[in-house]
Amino acid sequence: MKTIIKVILTLSAGIILPFTALAVSDSNNTAILQTSIRKASPITILNPHGNIDSLLQYFQYTTQLLQNNISGLSEAQLQFSPGEGKWSISQCLEHIIRSEKMLFDMAQKELAKTAQPQRKNEVKTTDQDLITMMTDRSQKFQAPKELQPTGKYNNSSIAMSDFTAAREPVVQYIKRANLDDLRNHISEYPTGIVDGYQNLLFIAAHCARHIKQIEEVKKNPNFPKK
Repeated sequence: MKTIIKVILTLSAGIILPFTALAVSDSNNTAILQTSIRKASPITILNPHGNIDSLLQYFQYTTQLLQNNISGLSEAQLQFSPGEGKWSISQCLEHIIRSEKMLFDMAQKELAKTAQPQRKNEVKTTDQDLITMMTDRSQKFQAPKELQPTGKYNNSSIAMSDFTAAREPVVQYIKRANLDDLRNHISEYPTGIVDGYQNLLFIAAHCARHIKQIEEVKKNPNFPKK
């Protein structure tokens, strides 16, 4: 599965850090989600077998965590680069926003294909495995030209508004989706197999990956003060 992630990231993204997982029951999802967001601690709220509600909550979690990390940042803070060749928060935001649409387009194309329920057993990677490996920033990749950011965001509110606009179609699609149908759509990459649910999950996990990158920038000792 690591090689699957590498292939998709080569098409879609830049960089990733270990994501501490916590599996919880459906009845506790909302409370744990809210507690996690307040503490800004990494968490997965995925049902072990995956369902629509937990997928939506993971999208909600990553949206709120991004908001928490960029709210109130000044232009100097958004544009600060931690070193040569390293992205600023502004660049991370631009990349996330561009990638949301591209990854959703990719997922929709896969889900438009004929379902193959007879192949479900070929999917060997769990949803949690996908998140864990996506957010492993020990592996780094070069973003493709079309997703290379310029650092256009000088205002965190504008960036968040653009992000919300890019993510809303994904959320609405998931709300209308049927779990069995998602699981019955099989995507075969040169290096392995995932299902439609995981193609959508990948979008939020990609965001989580770059939130980690934003958190690293903010921890830099030269990060501008308010």
